[in-house]
Amino acid sequence: MKRNKILSLAGMAAKAGKIASGEFSVEKAVKTGKGHLVILAEDASANTRKKFTNMCSYYGVPILSIESREVLGSAVGRGFRASLAVLDEGFAKAMLDAEGQHQKKEECVCQK
Repeated sequence: MKRNKILSLAGMAAKAGKIASGEFSVEKAVKTGKGHLVILAEDASANTRKKFTNMCSYYGVPILSIESREVLGSAVGRGFRASLAVLDEGFAKAMLDAEGQHQKKEECVCQK
């Protein structure tokens, strides 16, 4: 049930134009402070997962995991996506609340 809520919120954020997808766009969003949450597919490459885990830890951005690139991409109306950045703080907070992670952005990296 939690996963469906997170995917539904990701779809709404995408329709509102509050999602960055693709490795370069997500990296830019995190590094410029515009990304409030990163969602990674569990089947993303080990290199991609390590890169985003380290980057999000450094910049204090929470991370959520979704089981596959296909599920993540279809939630936002695109093809396969290994990573997404949520650009709206309200959507990011709602997704973290749905996951049950009520930590502040600066506290730590949150993973499923």
